[in-house]
Parts: sequence; structure tokens; C-alpha cells
Amino acid sequence: MADENSNGNYPSQSDTEILGKEDEPLIVIASNRGPYSFKLKKKSGELVAKRGEGGLVTALAALAEKRDVLWVASALSKGDRQWAKKQAGEPADVEGITIHMIRSPKKRYDQFYNQIANPLLWFIQHEMWDIPRTPSINGEMWKAWEKGYVEINRQFAESIAELVRKEPDERPIIVMPQDYHLYLVPKFLRELVGDRVQIQPFLHIPWPGPDAWRVLPFKMRETLLESMLEADRLGFQTDKDAFNFVQTARFYVKGAHSKGSRNSIEYKGRKVYAMDYPISIDVEKVSAITEEPNTRLQKNQLMSMIGDQKLILRVDRVEPSKNILRGLEAYRDLLARYPEHRGNVQMMMLLVPSRMSVSEYSNYLQDIMAQAGMINADYNQEYWEPVRIVVGSNYPRAIAAMQIANVVLVNPIADGMNLVAKESMLVNNRDAVLILSENAGAFYELGDDALTVSPFDTYGTADALNEALTMDPAERRQRASRLSEQIRGADVREWFAAQVDDALKALDSQSKNAETSSTPSVSKSA
Repeated sequence: MADENSNGNYPSQSDTEILGKEDEPLIVIASNRGPYSFKLKKKSGELVAKRGEGGLVTALAALAEKRDVLWVASALSKGDRQWAKKQAGEPADVEGITIHMIRSPKKRYDQFYNQIANPLLWFIQHEMWDIPRTPSINGEMWKAWEKGYVEINRQFAESIAELVRKEPDERPIIVMPQDYHLYLVPKFLRELVGDRVQIQPFLHIPWPGPDAWRVLPFKMRETLLESMLEADRLGFQTDKDAFNFVQTARFYVKGAHSKGSRNSIEYKGRKVYAMDYPISIDVEKVSAITEEPNTRLQKNQLMSMIGDQKLILRVDRVEPSKNILRGLEAYRDLLARYPEHRGNVQMMMLLVPSRMSVSEYSNYLQDIMAQAGMINADYNQEYWEPVRIVVGSNYPRAIAAMQIANVVLVNPIADGMNLVAKESMLVNNRDAVLILSENAGAFYELGDDALTVSPFDTYGTADALNEALTMDPAERRQRASRLSEQIRGADVREWFAAQVDDALKALDSQSKNAETSSTPSVSKSA
């Protein structure tokens, strides 16, 4: 995160200097998916909570030990709905985290999630639409926007506002909506509670430049951007994303001016900050997983499978943005132009199914399997299979594979961060070379010690694969060591704490300004 953002605009005193215990802030996280899901046991009828595995949950759990945290999320499963109904609209503690779940009509939620958030907004922000053909924003999509996306966002804001009103007026409250699902929450929340709260969304996916947003009709685009400008500050993965937002708002929102700033925009008499907070991983937890019995077993099995071949590894969700097809094309080119690697290297792809109900995703998986099959058909030898694909979600297996990889290929078309790049370089014990797309958010932190590629350049990616496989061991070791050091120095807990710190500093600054303005001035003659 840029020092200009975190230290230049606000006072730099610590949290304890800013707010005493009697003024402990309430931090409200709002996200589509909550930190826990609930399942009903058939025999006992008991609702059992299962904690999510994402970095956001890890960061929040650490934050909850120090701060008063409330998490507002959608009730997604049948168990979630039963749990929410049981609580009768009141928040409840689950293993130290206070949770409030929102029940939405199924049809409305489907419009919100499956027609607008995914795929419309997600595809815009990853610039994945085949523009001559898609999208076609017809009457059904407009209905999904108005009845689904707008209404679910309004429901979130109303639920948060109701919870906020129960708090003492003097209590500081920070509301942190997460990601592209909740772009309209700032607008509705500001209408309901005014300046009672600090609003600070965070975007986990890329924010493209202004041209990408022309896909959205004017009314949708204006509503979305004006809502986001009701926030106090917005968090992005990279400085580039933050800058792109400032430019987008300046282009499309009447009355919004950046006045030459890269990280702020003025609108309706308010200054809204766009700040970069690069997300990271739970270093301690990921490191611990390498020592678990299941991971060790998976590692031994993979080592037996690979033998003395060099391993090119990729671990991805099955998403078009991950650029898996071009990765295979580059690997084919490697085998064609550098025949010395045939029989001596294997590409292993650990793929996690994602949104298979969306045709773009299910078709993409079919294309991957077909292309891998063709490579194996063309280059297969008696005791060598060029490509191995394993489909399924198995995190210990992924960590095990990351430990023994010689090359890790991360070549997304667009990615907010890409934590595989960080996880693999943290746990690897073979001085792996990271091949990294310049369009991954991780590029801005790890690019100096990775081999950088354009995601569209399969010829150049094949050359990078060859360079990685033949690199001098001393250089490999130096690069891997610097990457590991970089990753260890930026834990996910620090990522979340930095956002909270900036919100607290802004609250303190506002409080001091209010005290100054309310203090009667004393004339010189007196």
C-alpha cells in the first residue's frame, strides 16, 4: 500500500492513541458470502457451523480478537436460512464472530447474483465479454438489475442501518462492503443514516479503465458510480485499479473532479479516497498446512507420480479469466520448439470447478480438456504423458503440489491479485521459478523476481517456460528467496488492519475538526 495513502492524508498515531476503550468502534463487514455456512444434521436436527477457508475470514478472525466486529451476509443455503430464521433478525455470536444473515427471495437473489453480479459486472471488470456478440442487455436483464441487484443491495443497506440505529450515537461505526456484489450499498446506506457511519468498500477484483464501463447502459453505470462516491474511501488491490476508478468516475459522473489527483476524487463537496491495499495470505496457516499428515501423504503420492521429471504447475479455478487455454498453447509450443524437454517435463493442472451452471464456464472446462487431450495425443510417449489434469477442490493437494513444483505458471488475462502466486512461492522447497502475467495484481509486488509475460503472448510464454526450466540454480535460489521474503512480510492480517487503521485515522481527524469548529473563537482584544 502506498505510503502516500496511509500516512500522508491522515494523522499517524496508533489505534490506542486515537480511540479509548469507551469509544471502541463497531466494524461492520458486509459481503455476499459470510464467514460461516450452516448445515442441518438429519438425525439430531442440530445446525452445525462450518467456517469458510478464505483469507477474508482469517483476517476477520484476527481482527475480532481486538475489535468489535459484526458480519452481515446473505443466507445462501437451506441451513443458512434456518439459522437466520432461528435468530429472528438479531445478530448472534458464532465462534467469536458476530453474524447477521439476510434472507432474500430466491428469485430476487438469482437475478442479483446469476444475472447481474455474475456474469455482467464480473465479466466487465475482467474485460471478458466478446463485445460483437455479448452482452445483450435486454428487458430480462434490466428487470434483474431493478428487481434483483438494486433490491438486494437495498436490503443489505436497510439491515445495516437497522443495526446501526441500535448503537449509541457517539459510537464510531465503520461499514466495509466487500466486492462487486454490493456496489449500491453506500448510496442506500448514506440515504438511511447520513454521515453516521464511515463507509469503506473493498474490491477484490480488477477495476478496468473507463472504456470497459461503456458496456453498462448510462443509467446503470451512473447509479453504480454515484453510489460508490457516497463512500468515504474505496479500497482496491493495486494502485492501478485505484487510478482507473478515479478516471472512470471523472469521465462518467457529472460534477466529479479529480483535480489532478491519482487517488482521490471530489464529489458533492466531499473528498473520496481511492486507496490500494494488496491482499495477501495467512502465512502462518498456509505454512502449517505443509506439515499436516494429509498434505505429506499427497506430496509423497505426487512425487511418485512425477518421478524425476521437472514439474510445471498451475492451480486455478476454472474461469475464462485464468487463461488456461493459452497456457496449454504455450506448453505445446515449448514441446514443439524445445524438443529436449519432451519426456523430461510434465505440466500438472489442478483445476477447481467454478460456476459450472454458467455456460461460459462449463464450456471453458470442455475446451481445456479437449486441448490437453490433443497435446497428449500428439506428444505422448510410452512412459510419459505431457499433461495431467486433476479436477476438484483439494487444498492440501494443491499445497503439496506447490511444494514440489519447479515452475509455477500464473498467466491470467486479468486478476485482482492471484493468491496462488503467493502461496506457491511461500511453501515451495525446490526454488521454483514463478512465471507471472503482467495483468495479475500480484505482478506489482512480485514482478521483479518473476519471469513476466503478456497473457496473450503464447510464443513469449513458451520462451519463459524454457528459460525457467534451464535457469542457473543460483539465480533460481536468489529469485525464490526474495519472493518468499516479500510474501512473509505482508500477512493477510496486516492487509485488513491497514484498512481499519485508515478509517480510524479519518474518524479521529473528523472528531478533531468538529471540536475545533465548535470551540468559540477568542478575539485579540479580549
